[in-house]
Amino acid sequence: MGQSQVDIQRVKHIDSVDLATEYLFTQIPPSEILNKALEYSKIAHQKQFRKSGQPYIIHPILVASIVSSITNDEAMAVAALLHDVVEDTLVNIDEIKELFGADVAHLVEGLTKIDSIRDAELISSNSNEKLVVSALSFRKMLLASIKDVRVLVVKLCDRLHNMLTLDSLSEYKQERIAEETLVVYAPIAHRLGISFLKNLLEDLSFSYLFKEDKQQIDGYLDTNYHAIEMKLDEFKESINKILVQNGFCEDDFEILSRVKHKYSIYLKMQRKGVGIEEVLDLLAVRILTSDPVKCYNILGLIHLHFQPLSSRFKDYIAVPKDNGYRTIHTTVFYDTAIFEVQIRTYDMHKTAELGVAAHWKYKSGGNDNIKLDWLHNLGYQNESVEDFYDLIKNDLYSEDISVFSPKGEAFTLPRGAVVLDFAYAVHTHVGNHARSALVNKTKTSLLNELHNGDIVKIEVDENSITRCSWIDAVKTSKAKTNMKYICNARVREIDSKLSVNIVATAMNLNSSRVEEWFEKNNHDKRATVATDIEQFRDVIYKYIIEISQNSRFKGFLSRHRFKLKQYSFRGLEIYSASNVNDVVFDYCCHPKTGDEVMAFLEKGKAHVHHKMCSTASKKLEAKEPMIFVRWEKLNIYNYNMIVSLHSGVGTLAEFLNFLAKLKIDINQIELGKNKSESTRYCEIGFESKEADINSLRAKIEQKIKVIHFIRTDDAYK
Repeated sequence: MGQSQVDIQRVKHIDSVDLATEYLFTQIPPSEILNKALEYSKIAHQKQFRKSGQPYIIHPILVASIVSSITNDEAMAVAALLHDVVEDTLVNIDEIKELFGADVAHLVEGLTKIDSIRDAELISSNSNEKLVVSALSFRKMLLASIKDVRVLVVKLCDRLHNMLTLDSLSEYKQERIAEETLVVYAPIAHRLGISFLKNLLEDLSFSYLFKEDKQQIDGYLDTNYHAIEMKLDEFKESINKILVQNGFCEDDFEILSRVKHKYSIYLKMQRKGVGIEEVLDLLAVRILTSDPVKCYNILGLIHLHFQPLSSRFKDYIAVPKDNGYRTIHTTVFYDTAIFEVQIRTYDMHKTAELGVAAHWKYKSGGNDNIKLDWLHNLGYQNESVEDFYDLIKNDLYSEDISVFSPKGEAFTLPRGAVVLDFAYAVHTHVGNHARSALVNKTKTSLLNELHNGDIVKIEVDENSITRCSWIDAVKTSKAKTNMKYICNARVREIDSKLSVNIVATAMNLNSSRVEEWFEKNNHDKRATVATDIEQFRDVIYKYIIEISQNSRFKGFLSRHRFKLKQYSFRGLEIYSASNVNDVVFDYCCHPKTGDEVMAFLEKGKAHVHHKMCSTASKKLEAKEPMIFVRWEKLNIYNYNMIVSLHSGVGTLAEFLNFLAKLKIDINQIELGKNKSESTRYCEIGFESKEADINSLRAKIEQKIKVIHFIRTDDAYK
């Protein structure tokens, strides 16, 4: 079920009514009501043609086919066949109700309503205005007003077919429709958990909106196609062997492999400010099995045989996402590559691919059980004592290996160190400028794990190379510290330009004048103005005093108070001298809570971008109006506890589920301390909004025996 049953290439190239009808009945068996709806729709649309010159009726037939590949709800297939009849012809909804029943009429009415909301909310396709703001309010209206989730699913299938046949429209129309798809429909597919539709809609939109980036990614994937396929096949074979050797039958599991979808690769490049070669987990495998306990058994075997990146582990089986998504995510090193591994049951796979459509609550209005608040809160921590300890413990407590330079000079590194760790061990300059490497005279990735006795030669670039996304992959504190230093320097450089733009916008001055003022007065603290509101206010105050000493400006100053007003939208604080009425997260980089962000002021709206985003970088250089933005500080408290856990299948999963219900966000977990036959100790580091340590401990002790419980952010404990 799911994408495997939607033959996208076939759907894209069907160009006759007969072929479309034939394809429809491969997806759903013919019935009296389907045949009746098909004939009715053919008559209603008989004189209509699409821009491509094809008979219009092909479109509703193929939408019905896509719907039927997702769900066997016949009313939805019938509604898909009739979805444009009321909008485009003289037929009214009462006639649909009389001929096809109340349920079909209710769905068709919902689909017609979407078109009327779209007409009201979206700015005209003749306008040159940016679409994203009106598209966001269109999305909000849809989610608020469409009560039956099935209507949204049919609409998503309608949009998918429109995206597959976009080539016949003008380039301008292609871009408008692609942008609307990316801002409105792909997020709705994500909300409803229909991942195969979300991925298709995103990748199709991406190919029209970011053509150069798409070509770059395609070029890389095409050039490296055989190497990628070989790596995936080798890794799958390796997992297969491990599982079979440890008691799994070949029928107990299935291993699927893929390259991440292109828009998600592009977003990673934007958020981290890197090229495609630096996106770590391009490659992914998915292991399907029959029940949740086997998922955890497989996870154990994967972690025992491949080095995991602990910071990239997520257990959505114990703590499912709001849209019902359940899967274990982990990321591991294998040979010279990094792989994302997803582990789920067949039933979870169906839910992940088809979301709400996998388990219909027939006729119940559908989306009662789906939460539509979609800003995922990702924790963000600044440097702390814990981070520092984490950095050095790898160096202190790992076994050592010895590797050599081509001249025979020996370097001691912790076991698990990669080539880039060696480069930094040779010299900071070598690490910062490392381009590629030879290990034992064979060209190798900088992330290749080193072994005792390896001879390593580093090739350097004349320019320093920023690799913010690789910090988790290196092992030594020297490599991590220097890489963080370069990344922080890059953010400071951005902040420095940002400070000029926000002061210039607040005071309605030319940015070159502000630049001169900074050079003259405040060079040291320039970058902090972008992140520290008191510094920002202080600069404006000092600037006003300086201007007021010039008698020409006295009248000007009495009429203008450069007062910064504070606004709060969706977890963001904004300070601006101009009015701000909303916040928009642009689709070119999708910043998440806690990311480094900046905001551009456009028609009273704050357009928020990730600081590493290349689109934002161009706007920054063009000195577009900007305003001060930062994430609101939430009162989150850090705790550490050790609990006594009964040995037994599923006890950890059950306990983690209990913690999730207490709204506890787990940062780290270590299992198996002082293990005995009946119990084992489990150490958990977590965050909670609960400030009262005694109250929180009492809640947890209702479920389990607590051995040790402290607040790690309380200096006196």
